[in-house]
Formats: sequence, structure tokens, C-alpha cells
Amino acid sequence: MADERIEVLKDILLELHHGASAESVQERFNQHFKGVSAIEISMMEHELMNADTGITFEDVMGLCNVHANLFKGAIADVDVPDAEQEGHPVKVFKDENLALRAAIMRIRRIIENYTKPENEDFRQEILKGLKHQFDLLGQFHHHYTRKEKLFFPIMERYGHDSPPKVMWGVDDDIRDLFKDAKATLAKLPDGSIEELSQKFEAFAKEFEEMIFKEEAILLMILLESFTQDDWLQIASESDAYGYAILKPTEKWIPHRESFDNEADADTSDNQLADALNQVQDDNSPEGTNTKVINTPEGQFTITFKPKEKEEAVDRTIQQPFGNGYLSVEQANLILNHLPLEITFVNKDDIFQYYNDSVPAAEMVFKRTPSQVGRNVELCHPPKVLDKVKKVFELLRNGQRDKVNMWFQSERLGKFVYVTYAAVRDQAGDFQGVLEYVQDIKPFFELDSEFNRDI
Repeated sequence: MADERIEVLKDILLELHHGASAESVQERFNQHFKGVSAIEISMMEHELMNADTGITFEDVMGLCNVHANLFKGAIADVDVPDAEQEGHPVKVFKDENLALRAAIMRIRRIIENYTKPENEDFRQEILKGLKHQFDLLGQFHHHYTRKEKLFFPIMERYGHDSPPKVMWGVDDDIRDLFKDAKATLAKLPDGSIEELSQKFEAFAKEFEEMIFKEEAILLMILLESFTQDDWLQIASESDAYGYAILKPTEKWIPHRESFDNEADADTSDNQLADALNQVQDDNSPEGTNTKVINTPEGQFTITFKPKEKEEAVDRTIQQPFGNGYLSVEQANLILNHLPLEITFVNKDDIFQYYNDSVPAAEMVFKRTPSQVGRNVELCHPPKVLDKVKKVFELLRNGQRDKVNMWFQSERLGKFVYVTYAAVRDQAGDFQGVLEYVQDIKPFFELDSEFNRDI
């Protein structure tokens, strides 16, 4: 039945792409669907972009708003109680959207007041307030980046790789619309307030459409797919990318049943206070444990066999390493103390490693554990993907051993020098790409030919 629904959805969207009117498509959709699952939408987009239909991700992205409007009022809600708790990534995400909507409304009112003749004497103050609200609204970048860097990698693990690609492309279009509006704002008071209003509304329309897509489609996919561990990982890594206008007021600590032989007496917030003691059932097979758990509906019993703990590698034992001896712990410390941000992508294009030379919040290119194991193409926005592919191809086929780039970051106050180096083994075979990033601004500030004083 699910496969049939997906086929119908595919047919409807293909009709749209081939020029059918939105009204006729909507009518057919309403005839066939009620309570469509967000998962089905994801599967449908995946099928469209990977089947021999001639439909590309750019095509899907171009009709993204049409698709979203098609599903309005039809998408089934997913009820996950944890998602409404303070600090849960979903609650944080929705609260940010409320704050961003409020900023849009304030900007609209300020623009309206700016044009009123009776406010002519106060326009300087009004302009100052307008710029402040634009700065607040511009924090949506943090909101989008958390979505792209933390939500998308886990989605891809569950097979939902098409919605992230489409949504990231639309995100970048929205970022460009905001930059355009902000550039027009910078021309005031000499510029045109009417031009600013026009460009801001072009941004706001797409931005508000994205809020619907996030809450009615994206979050529904995540709530159907993600485990509690997935959400805990996102919550733990979110600080690295920052928040939009609002920050979580408290840390999300969900209830977790303990299956250890003894509950940790020091567990914070009495997290395990309501967990019953684990008991050994005399009738259970040898090596198994039985646990009785209380729920609002009553008690249930779980019999399980504890997983044998894998023997941990001793990270302190020195072993031959390059031209000397190092332990795993020493090698890790050395890499983390280099004045470089290092990233390694293996020969299969999988993001395999990054070091911790600076805190995540201070990194030029922010990395978090969620990205490890991800295909390098999925780690970049669609608009720069061709450049990434070109760099990797030049290094892979031996045309270049290194590719260097540089730029000045006003946000970070750094002059950034980036090197992409081909990693080859002793036989000359390509094993991957090493990226290292360095702040070279201090080099420009050297005031003498040498300095060896201490």
C-alpha cells in the first residue's frame, strides 16, 4: 500500500514538473491522500531524483514551494513527548522559528513607520532600530547551519538523502536574498526604502515558506526516524554552531532506564529514581538478566543478555610510529596541539578524521562528530559542490599535489590559508585528501626580520 501511495505521489509531482496547473494537481492529491507521512514524501523525492525520470535535484528545488503547498493540511503529525521538553533540539528549533517570525514582523512595522511623514525627524533612530532587527534576524544562519550540519548527516544514515540536498540548496538561495536585502539597507538613508521593502519581502516570502517546510515536513521525518540517542547527540553538538535569537534555557536530560547491575547513585536530577532494581530470574537462561519496568499502563518485564564489553585498546602503550615511538594518546595530543585545523577524507570520499586544535565555536570550518563517516559531497552546500569535486579530482588523478586557497574572515578576525593536499602511500597510490587550515594574520604583523628573544 505504501509503495502505491509513493507511486501516486511521484506521478503527481511529475505532472507538476511537466506543466500541470497547481489547482488540478491539488484536486487529484486531495482525492487520494489524507494524513500523508513525511517519510513518504522523503521516499518520493528520493525516487524522483534517482530514477530515470529526467528530474534533477535542481528541478525539485525549483518547485519546492509548490510541493510544500501541495502537502499543507495533509501531513500527519508525529507525537513524540520528549520533543516538547525544554532543551530538546526540536523545541529549540521551533522556538527559534517563533523568534525569527517575530523579527520579520518588527522589521515590517519599522519599514512602514520609516515612510510616514510624521516620523521624518526620527528617521535616524528608526534606521538604527531597523539595522538592529536585521542583525537579529541574520542569526537565522545559525539555525540553518545546525540543521545542515547536525540534522542532515543523521537523515542520510537513515536513507533520507534527497530532502537534505534540496533543502540545503533552498537555504542558500534564502541566504542570498537576505544578503541582497541587507546590502540595500546599508544604502539608507540615501537609498530607497521602497527598494528595501521589495527585497525584504522577497526574502521573507521564501523564509516563511521554509519555516513551514521545516516544521511540517522536515521535523516530521526526523521525529519518525530519529532515536533518543540521535537527539542527544544533536543536543550535545548544537553549541558549536550557535542559536538564532534564543538559546536553550536548560539542558535536556531525558529519562533513561538503567540496565546496569547497579544504578549509579550519583546520577544527576534523579534520572533513574523511578527505575526498579534489576533482578536475576532463576528461570532465565544462564547469563541473562530480567528487569521489571513501571509504566503508566502497568508493569512489563524484559529479559536480556548483557553485551560483552570489548577489550579496550591501551592508548598509552608506545609503538613504532614514523621515525620514532608514540602511543595513540601521544599522537592524538600532538595532532590537537598543532596550530592547524586538520581534516582527512579517505580515498572513498568519506570524511574520516578531524583534530581538536581549537574549540568548535572558534573553528574556521566547524566540525563535529556527526559529520565523521559522511560522504564529503554531502558535507558541502550544493552551490560549492562543483568546486569541491574539481579539487578532489585534480588531487586524485595526480594533476596537482596541493591546491591552495585563502580568504579574510571579518567575522573571525582571521586571514585564513587553506591547503588541500593529496595523501599518497609509498607506492604512490592515492589514499585521500588532507585539508589543513591556518590563521596567517599574525605573520603579517611581524615587525622585524628576526626575533629570538624569550
